[in-house]
Amino acid sequence: MSDLDTRYKDASLPVADRVEILLAQMSLEEKAGLFFHTIIVPSEDGELAGPDAMFGGPSNEEYVSGLLMNHFNLLGGMPSARLGARWHNRLQEAALKTRLGIPVTISTDPRHAFSDNPLAALASGAFSQWPDMLGLGALQDEGLVERFGDIARREYTAVGIRVALHPQIDISTDSRWARQLNTFGEDPDTVSRLGAAYIRGFQGAELGPESVAAMAKHFPGGGPQKDGEDPHFAYGREQVYPGGKFELHLQPFEAALSAGVSQIMPYYGMPVGTEYEEVGFGFNKSVLTGLLRERYGFDGIVCTDWGLISDGEIMGQPFPARAWGVEHLTPRERMIKILDAGADQFGGEALPDLLVDIVKAGEVSEERIDASARRLLREKFVLGLFDRPFVDEDEAERTVGAAEFAAAGEAAQRASVTLLTNDGTLPLRKGLKLYVEGIDTETAAEYGTVVATPEEADAAVIRLQAPFEQRATVFENFFHAGSLEFPAETVDHVAAVAAAVPTVVDVFLDRPAILGPVVDAAAAVTGNYGTSARALLDVLTGKDAPRGKLPFDVPSSTEAVAASRPDVPFDTKDPRFRFGHGLTY
Repeated sequence: MSDLDTRYKDASLPVADRVEILLAQMSLEEKAGLFFHTIIVPSEDGELAGPDAMFGGPSNEEYVSGLLMNHFNLLGGMPSARLGARWHNRLQEAALKTRLGIPVTISTDPRHAFSDNPLAALASGAFSQWPDMLGLGALQDEGLVERFGDIARREYTAVGIRVALHPQIDISTDSRWARQLNTFGEDPDTVSRLGAAYIRGFQGAELGPESVAAMAKHFPGGGPQKDGEDPHFAYGREQVYPGGKFELHLQPFEAALSAGVSQIMPYYGMPVGTEYEEVGFGFNKSVLTGLLRERYGFDGIVCTDWGLISDGEIMGQPFPARAWGVEHLTPRERMIKILDAGADQFGGEALPDLLVDIVKAGEVSEERIDASARRLLREKFVLGLFDRPFVDEDEAERTVGAAEFAAAGEAAQRASVTLLTNDGTLPLRKGLKLYVEGIDTETAAEYGTVVATPEEADAAVIRLQAPFEQRATVFENFFHAGSLEFPAETVDHVAAVAAAVPTVVDVFLDRPAILGPVVDAAAAVTGNYGTSARALLDVLTGKDAPRGKLPFDVPSSTEAVAASRPDVPFDTKDPRFRFGHGLTY
C-alpha cells in the first residue's frame, strides 16, 4: 500500500482528478471488476452470505475479494432494516480490504409495492408499501410521484442501496405485454411527466452524496412487442413498429435525460423492420452509440439488461442468454459486440476473467476499457461512496418503513383505486353482512359481519387477478402474458354470486383485462394496481373516495387486441373503457 497514490481518497479534490488518480493505478483485473453488475443474495443474519443456491453465484466474499467485483443487484427481501444495513456494512468492509479499497455499489429492482418477480420487482417487505407504478400512473400526480421517489430514496440510502434499477418508462402500447405493471401506462405524455418526476425524487436536483442514482429503462422503449410477448424469452424477442412509431417511444427517455438521469438500461428486444440493426438493443451500436451517445449526448452509465452473454439456470431450469439476433456468437464475441455498441456494464454477468483475456489478446483496447471505467468510478465518487461507505444501523431501523412513509403509501393505495362501474351499491354501509372472496376474513370483519354464503349476505366483494395464460416453466409464470379473457368458470362464478346478492368485483389490473362479462354481471367494478385489502375496503365503504383514472385503455375483445398495432397507443378498436376513465363518490 505504501506505493499507492492515495489522493483519490481526498474529498477536497475535484471528482475528475480523483477518478484519474485512481484509474492510473488500477490493474486490468481491477478495471474488469467494475464492468460486471450481477445479482447478490444477502444473508438472513446480517453477515456475509455463502454461495447462492438459486442463481448459482459464489459467496459474497468471493465476488468482492476474488472476482474484484463491486456492483451488485440485491435480490430477495431483507430480514429487517437493521440486518440489511449490517450486511451492507460487512460487504463494504470486505471491499475496503481489497488493494484499492473501491467501495461496493448496491442496486435494486423496485421493492416498494406488491408485485414479486425475481427479475422484475420485489415485494416491499420492511419498506413502505405503495401501489405499483401503474397505480402511480392512475393518479397522474407529478408531486406525489416525486414525493414517492424521495421517500424511497431515504429508505434505500438508509440500508446502503444507491442505484435504482428503475424507473421503467416504457409506453405500454400492447395490452398483452407482461411488463406493464411497472410502467406508468399507455399515454406517452403521462409516462414522460411522471418518469421525470420519479427521477427527481430519487436523484434530487443533481446527483450527489444523498442521491440514489436512477437507471431509466428500457431504451429505446420496450412496449412494442410482437404479439405482446416479452423478450425475456426467445418467443418474445422481436419488437415491431407497424405504425411507424419508433420515435414516439423515445419521448419518455428525452424527458428522463432532461431530468438528469444517471444511467440507462437498453432492453432485450431486437427491432425488426426499422433502420436499426436487427439485434438486441444491448448489442446494438446503431441504437446505443448512434442514438443515445451521439444524438442525445448521453455520457452516463449504460448497463445492459441481465444475462446477454452466458447461459444460466434459474430455479433448476435452463435459462439461455438473451442474445437475440446474435445467438450464433460465442460469449466472447457477444462481450466484444456489447462493448463496441457503447455499453459500460454487463448486467447479470460475472465474467471478469473473460474480459481480461479479451483485452490481453488485443481484441478490445485498454483505452476503451478506461472510457467506461471512468464513468463507473465517477458515479461512485459523486455518490460519496468513497467518503462514506457505511450506513448507520440505528438510522436504518428508524427510517425504513417509518410511520410517516407507511401512511403515505397507504394513502396512495386508496387513492389509486379506480372505480369503473357503480349502480349505486357503492359506497357500502359499514356493518353490512359481507360475503368475501380473496380477502382475509379477519380484515373483512372490521367492516361488517362476514357470512359464509352469498345468500346470507347484504353485499359480496370478490377480488380477482387479471387473466393470464399458464406457461411451461415456473419462471415464465412470473410474467403474466397471453390471453386477457377470464376463464368461463370465473365468469360463471361471478355471475352466480351476483345473481344472489349485489356484488362488487375488484380486479388487480397488472394488465388490461377484457372486463365485459364481469362488468355485465357485477353491481360495481373497481380496478387496482397494488392495494391491500384494508385499503380497498376503506374505499368501498366510503372512508376514502376512489380517485384513480385508468392508465390505459381496457379492450373490448381479443379480436380488437390482436388487430391493434403494438407500437401505437390507444389502437384497440372500441375499448370498453378508455384511458382516464374513473368514477368517484
